[in-house]
Amino acid sequence: MALSHAASRSNLLKPLVAGFSYSSSLRRSISSAADNSSSLIIETSVPFTAHKCDEPSRSVETNPKELLGFFRDMALMRRMEIAADSLYKAKLIRGFCHLYDGQEAVAVGMEAAITKKDAIITAYRDHCTFLGRGGTLLQIFAELMGRQAGCSRGKGGSMHFYKKDACFYGGHGIVGAQVPLGCGVAFAQKYSKDETVTFALYGDGAANQGQLFEALNISALWDLPVILVCENNHYGMGTAEWRAAKSPAYYKRGDYVPGLKVDGMDALAVKQACKFAKEHALKNGPIILEMDTYRYHGHSMSDPGSTYRTRDEISGVRQERDPIERIRKLIVSYDLATEKELKDIEKEVRKEVDEAIAQAKENPLPDPSELFTNVYVKGFGTESFGADRKELRAVLP
Repeated sequence: MALSHAASRSNLLKPLVAGFSYSSSLRRSISSAADNSSSLIIETSVPFTAHKCDEPSRSVETNPKELLGFFRDMALMRRMEIAADSLYKAKLIRGFCHLYDGQEAVAVGMEAAITKKDAIITAYRDHCTFLGRGGTLLQIFAELMGRQAGCSRGKGGSMHFYKKDACFYGGHGIVGAQVPLGCGVAFAQKYSKDETVTFALYGDGAANQGQLFEALNISALWDLPVILVCENNHYGMGTAEWRAAKSPAYYKRGDYVPGLKVDGMDALAVKQACKFAKEHALKNGPIILEMDTYRYHGHSMSDPGSTYRTRDEISGVRQERDPIERIRKLIVSYDLATEKELKDIEKEVRKEVDEAIAQAKENPLPDPSELFTNVYVKGFGTESFGADRKELRAVLP
């Protein structure tokens, strides 16, 4: 059944109303703009809504290089996810696969506010978060296709991306289970006194999980530096938020824990909110960020995404709130680049994705012996046998 609540639909289709404020002369070519750090002050598209805390300023400081970086990064993420969709339909990707197109502003805005020493842990819609943490397209496509060069050596697949050197701890398939783990990472950070925080991401579908509230309780009790980020794309699988939650104001769900509602389709708003949340968490403990966002694809590859919502709703969000188009309009409005130059960036991105796919296809599959590696048993070995030595046998100690 398509979403029919008028209020819910109007919230999805918030118009783009961005305030522009010049701080210097910004008419320059794309090459010089990209190298320029001249300050820009841009107002977020909609106000923040706070619960038990002050609202951050709507005036966000940025610069030409960052805006152009946002555009390229989100265009790359979008193209990557569209390519993954095609690879899945060609049966080169198997198993579960959850795409992130539409939600890219959350990934790039969050990265702009923190460092690689801050930790991120998320659910199974993790491809773009991994890319934002510094992962490569080859690692992504190789993992999706089960190849050796994948970030989990081809053994994790779509839902299990990790990058330990950038403090990205997954990639988790069990709904909501990553939140207690994220709070545990934050406990280690507090214990180590290293002045870093953890962002634990989950969806509106996981927001009703009991383990989330248990983890939040102990985190608040111990003032852990954790930010719970609810990526509210308004549908838990095929169920609209208002059908599953008596109170869909997820930023208020912490009760005694402060919260902030953020336009998750505005990269600059996400950046401002995450910067605010990091400062808060280091001083006062947990805070909840509700990112009001939207996914264009269905929940997973088996979901066409059009049986419980109308095509008009999807196209309406694309027209009014698309995160890439918002940044494109800002760049053009400030004369940081022309439409043609931005299209050239998109062509470069398409080529980059195609080249990574070609490399991933040539990468070998994991050796069968990899089935028995990375397990929690010491001395767990394998032996090959049979006429051609291609059969493997594992012997438990």
